[in-house]
Amino acid sequence: MPTVFIPSLMIDITSRQQKVEVTGSNVREVINSLDELFPGIKNRLVEKHKMKPNISVAVDGEISPLGILEKVTPSSEIHFIPAVGGGGH
Repeated sequence: MPTVFIPSLMIDITSRQQKVEVTGSNVREVINSLDELFPGIKNRLVEKHKMKPNISVAVDGEISPLGILEKVTPSSEIHFIPAVGGGGH
C-alpha cells in the first residue's frame, strides 16, 4: 500500500501518526482512504476537486503537476507539502 507522510500541521487529525499506509491507485483515492481513517483530512487538502492552492503533493520524491490525478503504486511514498510564505523584503 502507498505510504503517506503526514505534514506536522496535520498530525493532530491522525492521532500524531506521521506515516500511514492506505489504499489507492492515484492521489485522489489515497486522500479518500485517509479521510475514511481520519475524517476531516480531505478538507485540509482538497478544494473543489483539486489540491488546495497552498498544498503541493510529491509522489516518490517528485512534485506532481497532476495533483490528485497523479498515479501511485503500492510502493509509492506520498508527501503533502504546505506552501511556505515569505520572500518579501
